[in-house]
Amino acid sequence: MIKTDVLVIGAGPAGSTAARFAAKGGAKVILIDKKSEIGAPKRCAEGVSKKTFDILELEADPHWITQEIEGVRLIAPDGTDVWITNDVVELPEAGYILERKVFDKHLAMEAGREGVEIRIKTQAKGLKKEEDGSYTVTCECMGEVFDINAKILIGADGPESHVAKWAGLKAITKPKHMESGIQFEMCNAKMERNNVLEFYFGSVAPGGYFWLFPKGDDIVNAGLAIIPEMAEKSAYEYLVDAVNNCYALKDAQPVELNVGGDPVGGLVKEMYNDNIMLCGDAASQVNPLTGGGITSGITGGKLAGQTAAEAIAAGDCSKEFLKKYAELVDEAMGHDMDKYTKACDYLWSLNDDDLNSIAKAFQDIEFETLGTTELVKALIKVQPSAALKLRKLFL
Repeated sequence: MIKTDVLVIGAGPAGSTAARFAAKGGAKVILIDKKSEIGAPKRCAEGVSKKTFDILELEADPHWITQEIEGVRLIAPDGTDVWITNDVVELPEAGYILERKVFDKHLAMEAGREGVEIRIKTQAKGLKKEEDGSYTVTCECMGEVFDINAKILIGADGPESHVAKWAGLKAITKPKHMESGIQFEMCNAKMERNNVLEFYFGSVAPGGYFWLFPKGDDIVNAGLAIIPEMAEKSAYEYLVDAVNNCYALKDAQPVELNVGGDPVGGLVKEMYNDNIMLCGDAASQVNPLTGGGITSGITGGKLAGQTAAEAIAAGDCSKEFLKKYAELVDEAMGHDMDKYTKACDYLWSLNDDDLNSIAKAFQDIEFETLGTTELVKALIKVQPSAALKLRKLFL
């Protein structure tokens, strides 16, 4: 039996950050991941805001940044487009496109440098709640089965978390709020500006959008997310159609395919209990409107790690003590999650004609700054039905 203060399951950005900050706070920490290489395969479009690195307390490193982003282009179903770039507006949420395979590994290395014991190719197979409140997790690595006992367990094992299910936490994402995401990494793309994100809305991706995220030179992440309940075909079929109809990709070729689920229903009901916390996608710490979860997952991971270290130092791993974690998460992102969930539900109700008219109206708006909230506020100004449903939330 291996004993530790904190066991983190899952070495994505949230898990590695949780492990690192728990160790920084003085706890003995083990971080396990089922993959043989942390960061592979990647599962998202790889975009983050610059504030991510303030949260991490790290400097942005050119080794894992492929492109700095200086604006966005929004494209309606009929091709009407709106350019919002930093040469005309302030972009507080501007950021970078990462190389996730390098970035995720780097975060795990930072955890290791803080004293975290990292075990790769190690899969959690089940867990048991002990009489003293601690958790014993049965693990398997290269055919060897062994147990790790932890005073605090942190589940960072992605959407539809096994840790949450095993522990009996209410952390289920409803089907209508689980996006199906799929993406090609492609070469030989010809974007108008390779430092601008492109978002295509409407029936091209029901319940989501089609994106082009440039990674420097002629390389681009071309992907989309859909809500299967709203779709008439598979995410892959939508992606192939979108790529074939995208002028920037007419000569592009795929070199990688990534798939994954994205929980966009707001924070889970239970992200903690005695001796346990969830963070990242496992806690649905994902912006419902954009589907972005790296920055919010890192935020949740940091708060979980810090709370775990404090609990270990206090000798109190009870639900009452760990409640602090949920309160901090709610303060950091809860209000925005609620707003964006309602905005998302409204946007899903719009058809292609609605989106075309909104795009045309957006062309006459002079944006002073750009962020998710600013875009929703602009929507309220040009769309009467949006004003009725969203005004109280955003204005």
